[in-house]
Amino acid sequence: MAKKEYAFYPGCSSQLKGSASNYLVSVDSMCKTLDVKLTQIPDWNCCGASIGYAESGELPRHVMNARNFALAEKHLPGQDVVATCAACWLNAKESKEKLASNQTLRNDANEALKEVGLQYEGKSAMRHMVEVLIEDFGYDELKKPVVKSLEGIKFAGYVGCQTNRPFGINGESFENPVYLDKLVESVGGEAVTSYDQKVTCCGGALAFSEPDKSQKQIKDIVESAYDHGAEMIVTPCPLCQANVEIYQGEVNKKYGTKFNMPVLYYSQLMSVAYGGSTKAAGLDGQVIRAKKLEEIAVKVIKK
Repeated sequence: MAKKEYAFYPGCSSQLKGSASNYLVSVDSMCKTLDVKLTQIPDWNCCGASIGYAESGELPRHVMNARNFALAEKHLPGQDVVATCAACWLNAKESKEKLASNQTLRNDANEALKEVGLQYEGKSAMRHMVEVLIEDFGYDELKKPVVKSLEGIKFAGYVGCQTNRPFGINGESFENPVYLDKLVESVGGEAVTSYDQKVTCCGGALAFSEPDKSQKQIKDIVESAYDHGAEMIVTPCPLCQANVEIYQGEVNKKYGTKFNMPVLYYSQLMSVAYGGSTKAAGLDGQVIRAKKLEEIAVKVIKK
């Protein structure tokens, strides 16, 4: 039996063959080391973060999340629901709070769910994977499985906006959350604590509609990482990861810069530090290769 068990909501981007599937690969590797069992919620659906605001009103979006919770309550009773995607976590947590505070909305949601034989009771907590790591393990415990220290690499902890507002991670400052810095340090890396863009929005919602604005934000995020001596950026958000990594080429064309900054997930750092291979850490899914991490991943552990 696993040390800890959770109902897992992978979300659309982090599922197998999704745009952030390497995130899921590294989370699986990390959880194997930590003896964590993640059981996917059967027949889960999209949280509605991308399309839920498109003139359809609040109810459909909240019903989509209520359905996922109801499925977790039915098939995985007593287990907290855990998401790796910042947008999924934010959207589902909002639905949970609104369903708890608005009885009419809750009744309407359950009326819709009745059509598929489900009922939302609101018993399952909604948590981000970083909350699980911090609250259920703690930084000292996360240090123990490290067999390949990331010493000598400087990381800029880019939190982004979705895991920071409006809920945030319990006990963290909204202006200067430090959990990514602490996770970096727990695996031996050096956190660039003076990084001043850690809670700036990456402009993901503007990438197609107003690319100039989005790319200016990406430029500021990456440029600040370079200016503060970082060699890589680490984030808890699939949208931030994709946006900041993929558009560096466009930013270079527009501004004449020469950015080539790897953008990684905290779970990839942990997977490598725990002895995971390049593949186990999902490093083969990077657009901008994290060569220093790859070098550590292929090192033979001396017994």
